[in-house]
This record gives sequence, C-alpha cells and structure tokens, in this order.
Amino acid sequence: MTIERVQAESLEQLRQRTSSKWRTFDADVLPLPVAEMDVPIPAVIKTVLREAIEHNDIGYPRGTAEIGAAFAAFARERWGWDAPVGTLVPTTDVGVGIVELLRRLIEPGDGVIVTTPVYPPFWTLPPEAGATLVPVPLAGDIDAGWSLDLAAIDAALAAGARVVLLCHPHNPVGRVHRPAELAELAEIADRHGATVISDEIHAPLTFAEAEFVPFLAVSETARRVGVAITSASKAWNLAGLKFAFLLSASPEGDALLASLPEAVGSRVSILGLKAQVEAFRAGGPWLDGAIELLDANRVLLGELLAAHLPEARYRAPEASYLAWVDLSAYGLGDDPAERILAEARVAFGSGITFAPDAGIGHVRINFGTSPEILTEAIERVAALLNRERAAAEAGDGSRA
Repeated sequence: MTIERVQAESLEQLRQRTSSKWRTFDADVLPLPVAEMDVPIPAVIKTVLREAIEHNDIGYPRGTAEIGAAFAAFARERWGWDAPVGTLVPTTDVGVGIVELLRRLIEPGDGVIVTTPVYPPFWTLPPEAGATLVPVPLAGDIDAGWSLDLAAIDAALAAGARVVLLCHPHNPVGRVHRPAELAELAEIADRHGATVISDEIHAPLTFAEAEFVPFLAVSETARRVGVAITSASKAWNLAGLKFAFLLSASPEGDALLASLPEAVGSRVSILGLKAQVEAFRAGGPWLDGAIELLDANRVLLGELLAAHLPEARYRAPEASYLAWVDLSAYGLGDDPAERILAEARVAFGSGITFAPDAGIGHVRINFGTSPEILTEAIERVAALLNRERAAAEAGDGSRA
C-alpha cells in the first residue's frame, strides 16, 4: 500500500480554524493540550463530504451495514481480527456511549474502576451515570514503563466495583496493553461478575514496535465480559463529525447493546457516518502517512527535551500523539501547565486533571503538530526556565 505524505499545517493556517483548540487561547499561545491533530483531513474524506453536500444528502442516517463492513475489513487487515459488527451500535461519541452503557450496568453508587492517570472525562463519565469512581493507578512509571495493576483491580472488584473502564491504548501514557494482561483482566472480571468497557479510539495510531490486540480478541472470556467502543475520530481527525460505535462479541454483550435506547444510535451525524466509512475503507494510505509524521515527532520531542529540558522525564508512547512528561524537577509547582501557559505562552494538558496525585508536576503534550511548532513550544519553556535561573542568580548576587 502506498503511503501518503502527511504534513501539519502552518501556524498561520491553523489559526484560521474555529475548533476549541484554536479558539480557547489567546493568539500568542501555542495550543498543544487538545487531542486533535494539526493536519489536513484526508482528501478521500473531503471528497465524500463534498459529494454529500452537493447531492443534498445530509438527512437522518439509516443503517450500519456500511460502517460495519468498512470497519471489519480494516480490523482484519490491520489487526487480524474478525470484528463482530453484526450488533454494531452507533453513538455520537465515546463519552456518550460509555455513560449509556454504565446506566445499564450499574446501580446508583456502584463502583467503576479507572486506571490512572487517565483521560480526564473518565473522571466525570461514571459519576454522570450515577456510579462511584474507583481510581486504580497503573503499575510502574515513566522510567520503568507502565502496566495494569491487576492485583489492585482484582481487589477493587472484590470490594464491590462492577465495571472496569479500560483505556486501550492508554491516554495519556500511550501504552498498548499486552494481550496476556488483557486476558488476565478478563478472567478477573469474569470471576467477579464484572464488565470491561474498552475504549479503543486511539488504536489505529499504534506504532510499529507495539502490537494492538482488541480486548474482544484476546480470549473467549474477554468476549463474554467485554464491550468495546471506538471511532475513526482520533486517527483521521474527525472529532467534530460526531460518530462512534459500540461492539459486542457474546450473547451477554449483544443483549446489553440491544437494551440501549434507540436515541443512542439515531442521534449521530450522517456526515460523520459517511466520513468514517471512507476512513476505514480508503483512509489507510493517509493513516500510514500520519503515523510516519507522529513517529518522527515523538522522536523529535525526546531530542528537544534532552537538549533543552534535560531533567524532564519522558517515555515515548507506543500509540497516538500524546506524551506524558514529568517536569517536577523544575519546580514549576503542582501544575506546571498553569505557569507555562501564563509565562511561556504554551498550552499543555494539566497533569492533575489526569490524576490529582500522580499528575502532580506532569503535563500532557500533543505532538500531533508540525516539527516547527513543537520545537518552538519546548524552546519557549526552556526560555522561561532560563529567565528564572538568571533572576535567581541575580538575586543571589545582590545579597552577596
């Protein structure tokens, strides 16, 4: 398959966008917190959207056969997985799907496990459904790497939690969970009569050294206890088109999806549906080009940190375009993102929104941008620290 060359847009072009990433901050800020890439969407998807508008085909969507067939072919080619698309249920986005599933899986006050640090909405979605949040930190750290703390998850389920909300690949640390871990997680959930909801939205952006295996593919037990939810929105930069979908692979899961209100599947966008069908059907060359760009940028980020912020701790992610970086050595406070925004005019994701404790001193950096913007962002942070160091040295001199 031919790889398309994917390049990020210039800062001037990006500032014409009206999405929250480019309208939340002042014009002098480099915005790198929101999970949205600074690249043009694929030409094949633009064509499909233009044709739909040209033919006035923007009514209410009907049926899931096209998206099911497109995703099944993509999953078979990329992951060797025969995806169970017969009971596919569309929804507007991953968050909505998670909340609706939880409303059918729990009683008010039941525990839902999240593996922290984790995507900030995971802290709010379970309470929205009436659940009690049960944070279980990932085992390991930036230096050693991360893994699921299966013993702690087992203990939390034994104490009464009913659902494990899995982020796979994991946002923000970028880890692709290993098949053996996932299979053991399934056995633990099965033993406690719990359900695993696997958010796999970043999976198409897995880098070559890691192997993504869908949760529903790891074992018969996983198929029995699991439900997956995914979308093309992250990999092909289509978040604003509002389309995601849920999958199950067992009679229990099928019954769960069948119990969802009809409105869950009827409120999606027909443009989102058309775009995602085309992404999975014909967006492979563009996706490979995007992965190539992101691969180079995750290496570049490591080089920039080593050159300008050598005390920063960073582990290159195995998937997607999000980097979890520990800046605690620089004394920028519990929330470095706050000071960096105010004084360096760079917006990173605040670490404490991913975990109030483990996120102290951390930031999440979206490197799905141009090398030039990424370079300037890190250089701005380094300049801030250099100014602080110079001021401190001048202060010491005045007291001598």
